[in-house]
Amino acid sequence: MFKLLTSMPPLVALSIAIIFEVIATSFIPKAEQFTKLVPSVIIITGYAIAFFLLSVTVKTMPVGIAYAIWSGSGIVLVATISYFAYGQRLDLPAVIGIGFIIVGVLVVNLLSNTVSH
Repeated sequence: MFKLLTSMPPLVALSIAIIFEVIATSFIPKAEQFTKLVPSVIIITGYAIAFFLLSVTVKTMPVGIAYAIWSGSGIVLVATISYFAYGQRLDLPAVIGIGFIIVGVLVVNLLSNTVSH
């Protein structure tokens, strides 16, 4: 299993890492400063898996590009989940800024030769 994880394509590893990071981040409010066991375990486990897979990604992808995709995608996904799960509304400048983040992630992924496809 470890060999399978360490040999997966970088964009697959990064995508799975982002999913686990978003899950972990989304559970932070539920953990209530780590006083609730189950959400706390989800956070710690999610981040551990996410950072392991990020380390797999940066074996073949520049860390700056991997982190830009990771953080940009994470911001958009966490903001979306927060809207639906916690009712956290965004004002127009926040929505515009998140739109710029989406465009930035798309430019890096679709147009940059730095990302190995």
